[in-house]
Amino acid sequence: MHLPHLTLPRRAWLLLALAGVAAPAVAAEPYPAKPVEWVVPYPAGGGTDVVARTLAEAMGKALGQPIVINNKPGAATNIGAEYVAHAKADGYVLLSADTATLAANPFLYAKLAYSAEKDFAPIGLTVRFPMILVVNPQVPVKTLAEFRAWAKTQNGANYATPGAGSPHHLATELLRAQAGLQLTHVPYRGAAPAVQDVVAGQVPFMFVDTASGYQFIAAGKLRPIGVASPRRVPNFETIPTLQEQGLKGFEAYAWQGLVAPAGTPPEVVAKLNTALLGALGSTAVKARLQTLGLESIPGTPRQMADYAAAERAKWGQVIQASGIKLD
Repeated sequence: MHLPHLTLPRRAWLLLALAGVAAPAVAAEPYPAKPVEWVVPYPAGGGTDVVARTLAEAMGKALGQPIVINNKPGAATNIGAEYVAHAKADGYVLLSADTATLAANPFLYAKLAYSAEKDFAPIGLTVRFPMILVVNPQVPVKTLAEFRAWAKTQNGANYATPGAGSPHHLATELLRAQAGLQLTHVPYRGAAPAVQDVVAGQVPFMFVDTASGYQFIAAGKLRPIGVASPRRVPNFETIPTLQEQGLKGFEAYAWQGLVAPAGTPPEVVAKLNTALLGALGSTAVKARLQTLGLESIPGTPRQMADYAAAERAKWGQVIQASGIKLD
């Protein structure tokens, strides 16, 4: 073949193409090649934010790139969840996804701008916040049996929560159903004001998570009745479980995990999971989480998907039976 008008380099490439020889592929840039954004769908300073920042620091060191926290609070995590669900699926935008995002919101809202089942790639569970039934010290009860007897005399005893549809709200609705009580919901905007009003005696009781209630329980400003987990909780070993006190099978946590947009490459998910497991297993992170009364729950992406599905089924039944709606 005669190619008189081509320069030598161009002629060489054309001859390669005609011969069916492909040009060498450009190697993909190793992940991560730039900082990673971790969206927290709650305000800065709360329990979820503290956990994310603790894990992000450790994971960033392992990955060789900083992980930057971006707080996007509002609408029971829906604002942050929608942002991440529609982000590019390349591993550079992650989300703290929790009970609300993956289990409760699909039943609380008639319409969501994301699918809890289809729009996220699970990376791994992070922590659970054990829940504790607490009362103001002026309430004359110390055990679950005494609490149930007292509640039945109150004609719909008031209880506080950080907000409608929160894990604290759902835990109390589960208690109401299992214990056969009449209760009246008093929702607040966040855990801090709810706890403060129970401490002040404006509302007699609530379910509090260990991170929000630890200092008040330790100081005697809240009286614990029982823990809503199968086993007693470290740092709270003197508090019996509600199951011990006869409420069989009662279990309620505020839990969370880490997800990326659906379609994120499996090798990226695997790398993030390895970094997450390393962070959860580090001595410094374990110590930090224990001071907050948190239970780390490391595992695989598959285990997170299965856990979220089971929680969605459980709390979906509670929400539908209670008729709770947020829109």
